[in-house]
Amino acid sequence: MKKLKVPYLETLDVLDLSSVGFLMEKAQRESIDVVNWEEYPYKPIVAFDIARSKVNLYIRYFVKGNSLKALYEADGSPVYTDSCVEFFMKRVDDPNYYNFEFNCIGTCDASYRESRDSKKSLTAEEYASIRRFSSLPHTAFPEKLGVYSWELVVAIPFRLMGLDPDNLPEKIMGNFYKCADDTEFPHFVSWSPIGLPTPNFHCPEFFGEIYL
Repeated sequence: MKKLKVPYLETLDVLDLSSVGFLMEKAQRESIDVVNWEEYPYKPIVAFDIARSKVNLYIRYFVKGNSLKALYEADGSPVYTDSCVEFFMKRVDDPNYYNFEFNCIGTCDASYRESRDSKKSLTAEEYASIRRFSSLPHTAFPEKLGVYSWELVVAIPFRLMGLDPDNLPEKIMGNFYKCADDTEFPHFVSWSPIGLPTPNFHCPEFFGEIYL
């Protein structure tokens, strides 16, 4: 089981997301590099920095891969079919989990789930509370082939994960993913390994430990 410690960086919340890069150099850096299914061998280069303030979890993704796609601009859309990065998490004592999925232009699909097929989606107000900054303009485009690099910074409120910022637990469980289901280079790469026969990210039994 993978483990990581999320550093506390006090001044994150006072900065615009486009300016947090220098501060996130003090964050914890991890790779999303586990190919879990041999029939999908393609692996883009993916890393992320993670840190927290008192009220938000910050994740900065770095991606370099062989194509780029973003068909969806509206939150709640199936962004996993685009060039997509994801964060899934759960409280230790909760059988259910949250998924936060973002395409390369920052469009988000998120919900509280019992399973892959049973979910409660975020409201428009909840989506608006997730701050995002992409190195790409927020404009949809069809798939483009070639080598592309992009970054995405997200700030997810702890309250949106069912956590009390004034009484955070010692740890949560979670995983980080990179996918692009409906592209020329479909892939399903994770931070913590997944021991299932076919691609499926909705598997909290394989979440790693994230210490807050």
